[in-house]
Amino acid sequence: MKGGDVAGLLIRQARLRRDWSQEGLCQGICVPSYLSKIEQGKAVPSPEVAKLLLHRLGLIWTPEPEGLDPCWKALLSGGPDFSSCYERLVQPRQESLACSPLAADALLLAAFYADEMRPLPEEWEPFLSTRQLALQRGLQGRWEEAVRLEPLPLLAALHGKALYAKGEYTIAIEVLRDAYRSAADAGYPHLMLFCRLWMGNCNSDLGHMEEMLAHFAVAERLAEALGDTESLTSIRYNVAATQLELGQPEKALPYFAALPHPCFLNLHKLAICHEQLGHREQALAAVQQAESLAATEMEQHMLALVRYRLEHPDYLHDSAYGTRLLGCFQRLRDTYPMGFARFHLPWVLAWYKANRQYRQACRLLEEFPAK
Repeated sequence: MKGGDVAGLLIRQARLRRDWSQEGLCQGICVPSYLSKIEQGKAVPSPEVAKLLLHRLGLIWTPEPEGLDPCWKALLSGGPDFSSCYERLVQPRQESLACSPLAADALLLAAFYADEMRPLPEEWEPFLSTRQLALQRGLQGRWEEAVRLEPLPLLAALHGKALYAKGEYTIAIEVLRDAYRSAADAGYPHLMLFCRLWMGNCNSDLGHMEEMLAHFAVAERLAEALGDTESLTSIRYNVAATQLELGQPEKALPYFAALPHPCFLNLHKLAICHEQLGHREQALAAVQQAESLAATEMEQHMLALVRYRLEHPDYLHDSAYGTRLLGCFQRLRDTYPMGFARFHLPWVLAWYKANRQYRQACRLLEEFPAK
């Protein structure tokens, strides 16, 4: 983006903050009609005029700051070094970048760096390049428009993730598949890994376990090649959890039992592995350990169901258990990704079957097709 373009917006913002008129600001520098065009982005001032106007407003124009190309490369490729690059090249220079030709770049990079990605104020849009506007549309959640403006693999991948969050898993898989191909063509392996992980998650929530495992197998190879230990941990957890869900606790147990510092979900799955293998004491020990880590009411409910089954052998004919189970299952469906409810589906079906509630069981099987 040309520096003069963004200079017009910066001049307008600073002038309005000071409550100055255009006539007062431009006196001795240019005519008011020319300043008006500059502020609207309809005219590009010379470097000297921009400098004089900004100086009168108390701002120091930095005409040629050090470039931000390394940050853009890291962001657009999905690279893990984006945060460190931003902290090195942008954070220490925020004040000077804010009054430079790279002001919009700095703001967009800051938005993607933040935990909650927030778009730029709309007044910036007439001054943005096509690529910057595409990223702005992404920050606004207008993903399809963003990709039409600039078909960046990053935008397509984030669009797929956004669709997953809305529960539109089938469409998300299609979008992520296209994003994966684009990332491969561009030579972005970290973004390829991102797409495979989210395609795996989508298939998991759809109950397509074989497809999920296939995506995670590719993701695991990519993560190993990239040395991405965080992704490897996530992949191996999901594979073990899937083995447990497929009724293979003997395959899942070695993973969960070997973790040196298990989190709540690890211990929850470990307890169920032992439960299904008939290891009652080990299951209760895992439940007790997990109880100290349960951070939410839902986690407490999930653990309480496991403990109830272990302590009440006839739980399938216990109305108190049924009330707890069905309440927990409904809350999982309402507030969590579908995979959480699907994981608890076998116990709900067993409850319905044991209590001859076959119509409810059939309805659930229609809503959750067989794996």
